[in-house]
Amino acid sequence: MVMSAAKILVVDDDPAVRNLIQRFLLKQNYLVESAEDGKTALIMFEQFNPDLVILDVNLPDVIGFNLCQEMQSRSGVFVLLLTSRTDEADKIRGFSKGADDYLTKPFGLAELEVRVAAILRRQRVVTGAEHQRLVFDKLTIDPVRREVIINSEPIPLTALEFDLLYFLASHPGRVWRRSELIQEVWDYEYVGDQRVVDVHIGQIRKKIELDPTQSALIQTVRGVGYKFECSNLP
Repeated sequence: MVMSAAKILVVDDDPAVRNLIQRFLLKQNYLVESAEDGKTALIMFEQFNPDLVILDVNLPDVIGFNLCQEMQSRSGVFVLLLTSRTDEADKIRGFSKGADDYLTKPFGLAELEVRVAAILRRQRVVTGAEHQRLVFDKLTIDPVRREVIINSEPIPLTALEFDLLYFLASHPGRVWRRSELIQEVWDYEYVGDQRVVDVHIGQIRKKIELDPTQSALIQTVRGVGYKFECSNLP
């Protein structure tokens, strides 16, 4: 089966950065469009229907974090944030808004290529032998449709939230360290604050737990990491 080229929207108000990224990705055989501000980005987003948005945090007419959240509310698009800030708190904020990854300017094109490829691998077609549909009483996790259903109600998760939940649920009872989850779910050597795992776990808990402060499904193992407990379903 021949896979169609992934579509990438580049949003950055700096024409030098925007054009550099666009030319580089075109050479990698991606389909690429670009926008210089939030208003244009949303128009292009609706028309182009990208698989991935490379989004600068500091735009002239909108905060990139908010634009990320808006795009995520419209589709399951992947978002890679760009910023000149090095503050880890900003990265945590970006992940909490649904971003899949974060690159700090200046960055190398080789690093960009690795990040983009890792994100887009999450949309590959899965087969029955590779990823099985998981059913735990009232909870169903379908990797082909990328759907989570609880009590017959669909639960909206971002792409990375889904991948993290599916991975944990695929190994019920096993405890995973944050570094292990980053390696398995992010799919490359992530260099940064491992609290990004905590942020995503917190977002998942808000959506699937009856009481996110007293988590039953995804449990914290103090001093180690997290585990999924299918015996604690509501």
